[in-house]
Amino acid sequence: MNEIHGNCPGAPEPCSFAIIAGLCSRFAQVVLMSDRSARLQALQQALKERILILDGGMGTMIQSYKLEEADYRGERFADWPSDVKGNNDLLLLTQPQIIAAIEKAYLDAGADILETNTFNATRVSQADYDMEELVYELNLAGARVAREVADAKTLETPDRPRFVAGVLGPTSRTCSISPDVNDPGYRNVTFDELVENYTEATRGLIEGGADLILIETIFDTLNAKAAIFAVQQVFEEDGVELPIMISGTITDASGRTLSGQTTEAFWNSVRHAKPISVGLNCALGAKDLRPYLEELANKADTHVSAHPNAGLPNAFGEYDESPAEMAAVVEEFAASGFLNICGGCCGTTPAHIQAIAEAVAKYPPRVIPDIPKACRLSGLEPFTIDRNSLFVNVGERTNITGSAKFARLIREENYTEALE
Repeated sequence: MNEIHGNCPGAPEPCSFAIIAGLCSRFAQVVLMSDRSARLQALQQALKERILILDGGMGTMIQSYKLEEADYRGERFADWPSDVKGNNDLLLLTQPQIIAAIEKAYLDAGADILETNTFNATRVSQADYDMEELVYELNLAGARVAREVADAKTLETPDRPRFVAGVLGPTSRTCSISPDVNDPGYRNVTFDELVENYTEATRGLIEGGADLILIETIFDTLNAKAAIFAVQQVFEEDGVELPIMISGTITDASGRTLSGQTTEAFWNSVRHAKPISVGLNCALGAKDLRPYLEELANKADTHVSAHPNAGLPNAFGEYDESPAEMAAVVEEFAASGFLNICGGCCGTTPAHIQAIAEAVAKYPPRVIPDIPKACRLSGLEPFTIDRNSLFVNVGERTNITGSAKFARLIREENYTEALE
């Protein structure tokens, strides 16, 4: 590239196209950041004025197209050695018009925020299809498709801009729990591996034009911490910072995430990320989600979101809750002052989102409460130390000032024996 030259007016000598390309790329980044900055200002203003609407289920809508193996493969992956049907993220490369049509339908239904179709666009998840090398491209394409659809809608209604949330899914593995019941200490993924996965995905989403990063459907808080660490590291290294949305999943009637945390404990674990919103999605229908959403609305000093399923799945794995039924429940959330952002997850369609948007339109957004400062800790349960607490004894199992042997092992970096 450096041997190909062109003439730059006023330059003392011919300059390479590599330099020109670099300058053009940098200019494009500046323009992108400028546009993104304006959109984020509009987002902050919109959050003050009304309850914002997130889009609905992507998988549900893709299933309605009844795509076969050849549809997923397209021309580019016609000879791919493994089956790819079900890899919905791949459709960003082989059937982008379908993804764009679904996203447009959600915007037409009243959505303010589009989620990118990148739920499984990490190496860990794409390994199921031997497509790990496509991860960056998938995230880039996911953000670009959503960006184009959102920008087109904004042109129709300049007074109501639309936004793109770059989705980081939970991956198909859990960092806190062993997949082998006979070996509780075994893990099939490490924190560092998850950080690498999320770092690559985040860079693609940012490059593609996402306005926010949405870490969603969190069933394992340690996975979420890896995502938060990766996202913030990319922000620092690349000199860009976007708002972060965080959404966890209460897996059943126990009121806990899969890794065992209560709602408040989960919030305590991720609040250091200073997210623009924290919320709950998936696993439960709106009716079953209510007590946990109420708890979050009372405890979180940031915006609160909810995008529940269309009820619980039936015996065939389908969702039967109608748009009117779901909207009635979500409307009560809004009337109770629980919501700043709401939408739908599994089983929801543009009809659900339209019904929800119409139902909550007459209610003001939740007022963020003034939460007193305190030491807020979390294990599986929350633990708060404030001025009303009695004597709290913190027992240190490991202390380099109290154990000569432990201090020596730490100096020698013999952490395994020290932990034992």
